[in-house]
Amino acid sequence: MYAIIETGGKQYKVQEGDSLKVELLDAEVGQTVEIDKVLMVNKDGQVKVGNPFVAGAKVALKVQEHGKGKKIVVFKYKPKKNYRRKQGHRQPYTKVVVEKIYA
Repeated sequence: MYAIIETGGKQYKVQEGDSLKVELLDAEVGQTVEIDKVLMVNKDGQVKVGNPFVAGAKVALKVQEHGKGKKIVVFKYKPKKNYRRKQGHRQPYTKVVVEKIYA
């Protein structure tokens, strides 16, 4: 059984027991978060597709940790004008484990 969920403006295919990094969630470590934006559920070969979301479907996620991703460098440059700007960015994330899919 798997589901496709939406969180943080991105879509993820999840199964029970999966571990994934999503955009930062407002939850404490060890807390369970329920996502009700379920786009599709496949349960024993029967597919339910939402319009846009599947009614009554939820996915329970347990928060494992919060962190920051790898640093990316943003470098702006204009030739012959002595214009250079260097900036770094680390995107915050939340690592979660899929506990249960309710469909």
